[in-house]
Amino acid sequence: MLAIKNLAYRYPQAEKPALADVSLNTARGQILGLLGPNGAGKTTLISHLSGMLPVQQGGISVDGQPLAVIRRNTPTRIAVAPQEYAFYPMLTVLENLDCFASAGGLGGPRKQQRMTECLAFAQLERFAQTRAERLSGGLKRRLNLAIALLPEPELILLDEPTVGVDPQSRAFLLDAVKTLARNGAAVIYTSHYMEEIEAIADRVVILDDGKVLCDGTLDELLGGGAVRVLLGVEGVSGVALSALLDSFGTVTAAGVNWLVTLAPEKNPVALLAALEQAGGRVRYAEFGRSNLEQLFMTLTHRLLRD
Repeated sequence: MLAIKNLAYRYPQAEKPALADVSLNTARGQILGLLGPNGAGKTTLISHLSGMLPVQQGGISVDGQPLAVIRRNTPTRIAVAPQEYAFYPMLTVLENLDCFASAGGLGGPRKQQRMTECLAFAQLERFAQTRAERLSGGLKRRLNLAIALLPEPELILLDEPTVGVDPQSRAFLLDAVKTLARNGAAVIYTSHYMEEIEAIADRVVILDDGKVLCDGTLDELLGGGAVRVLLGVEGVSGVALSALLDSFGTVTAAGVNWLVTLAPEKNPVALLAALEQAGGRVRYAEFGRSNLEQLFMTLTHRLLRD
């Protein structure tokens, strides 16, 4: 449904591009988890899709048509629920829905129907007459979502939709996002919460420094559930240690330690026994299946970002 090809963008006077040769695709009924540290380019990408930034280089298409054509002819096919609260605090929940429904071109019975449906979808019926500024953080996030859904968009952009909410509201919002995908929408979901992406995303894209570092399903990115062993070993020379570890799987350096993705027929017990037999002293060992946070930290080099 959405195809982004070789997208690049540089802000005026910027030393380097915010996006550099970004390509990705997503389909209807699919949740694409978009990850990246601060300054990775996520906001710039979302700003392109929501029409806030023009395309400088590359292309964005929806169902084979340029994004600019879609936004000009049928702008409500794409909706965004931003990280910031996007409603009028002095208006009630119902008044906000009324206002944004009108802004989205809805009227008559259809407008009333969509307001009722979105109010119910976000479970905000009890708060319909409550001023938005008096809602809790979780309710405000649900109002953000309800407003975005009013025109029945086909592509939904959710930018950090669970920031500052309680666990119950987070669980509700994640279930709501999965429901939107099951109903046929394409969803792009940005978050710093890795467990959220693991719970709901069909595919994951990690951006950093304006580039796509990886793109695939969780199984593809995490090695299909392969067991990984992180080791700190002394007493064995570097060449001998590398050769021994290579016989157990794929080896990468992890700072002063070694990360071994075990081959299917290998296991951590046998690896530790082989190290002991070779005269090695294991000063640190951690093993388990890969998770998204480990992958993210490895790819982005654990650097603190502003």
